[in-house]
Amino acid sequence: MAKRDFYEILGVAKNSSEDEIKKAYRKLAMKYHPDRNPDNKEAEEKFKEVKEAYEMLTNPEKREAYDRYGHAGVDPNMGGGGGFGGGGFGDAFGDIFGDIFGGGGGRRSSGPQVYRGADLRYNLEITLEQAAHGFDTTIRVPSWDKCDTCHGSGAKPGTSPTTCGTCGGHGQVRMQQGFFSIQQTCPKCHGTGKIIPEPCPSCAGAGRIKRNKTLEVKIPVGIDNGMRIRSTGNGEPGTNGGPPGDLYVEIHIKAHPVFQREGDDLHCEMPISFAKAALGGEIEVPTLDGKVSFTVPEGTQSGKTFRLKGKGIKGVRSGYPGDLFCHVAVETPVKLTEKQKELLREFDRATVEGGSKHSPQTKTWKDKVKDFFE
Repeated sequence: MAKRDFYEILGVAKNSSEDEIKKAYRKLAMKYHPDRNPDNKEAEEKFKEVKEAYEMLTNPEKREAYDRYGHAGVDPNMGGGGGFGGGGFGDAFGDIFGDIFGGGGGRRSSGPQVYRGADLRYNLEITLEQAAHGFDTTIRVPSWDKCDTCHGSGAKPGTSPTTCGTCGGHGQVRMQQGFFSIQQTCPKCHGTGKIIPEPCPSCAGAGRIKRNKTLEVKIPVGIDNGMRIRSTGNGEPGTNGGPPGDLYVEIHIKAHPVFQREGDDLHCEMPISFAKAALGGEIEVPTLDGKVSFTVPEGTQSGKTFRLKGKGIKGVRSGYPGDLFCHVAVETPVKLTEKQKELLREFDRATVEGGSKHSPQTKTWKDKVKDFFE
């Protein structure tokens, strides 16, 4: 019986890339795999056919010969037939499923697996002033140090760890599941390759003990809420000699009684008296660097915003500081004396007699109401 075209078997074009061939193979191999189709001879034959096509087309030399001469250009006895020997099956699946099972391409590990330590997070609360100007501080974080009793071996003094009999000291074991050969961490030694018959009483065999350590942290000028500072190598230690993780100091800025921050800009509400708003004059405004003065014009209305250029915060990545926006709130006087009340009544009569020129907003509002009802 004549063999089918390898490209037709995988359902790909002749100019398909290797990644496209692998993708097509994975889909078909999953569909026809014997474990998924027990006692199904037809599926088994299709699986063998798909596997042969994959192995031929992912081998550059064999693919070139096949493209030039067809089936006559490849030797069916060179591992491309329906058998599962010679490591072809494991290599093919190792390339595709390496990201799932680890190990990359089915390579055996020559020793215990090395793992990087976990990263740690430390929440640091600071004030707005500290964020704006930057400062140096110290923090205390949990840390793992080598056990002084066993000097890191995990074994009771006078004893020593022994090689794990399950994995032979490799830290990894291979399990066969149908046609799959899966490498995983040894369940006996948990990847260390060693067994501790008599654990150290101080560290219970861990080889390390937990202590607190003090670290110096430099808070940069202009840091914002939610930003993180990385302290390299100050996370949890690695396993089997792996590198330690990192410590991330996450910044949380306390609410400020006067200012609200938006990026590099600051906002504040500035209450002024009715007389100051009407007559205008100089007022003092607080900033993070001290007080500054500026003049509000005559007839300033409540809600008016004044911008003080460069009086905000210079951000971590900014070349110049932001601005300070002062939002004016005209304050209505309270707890007036009879004399003050009479003066205000007299003032009100005078402004009413003066016409709408004294209250332009009131006139505009009344005109809008009149137009609405008409």
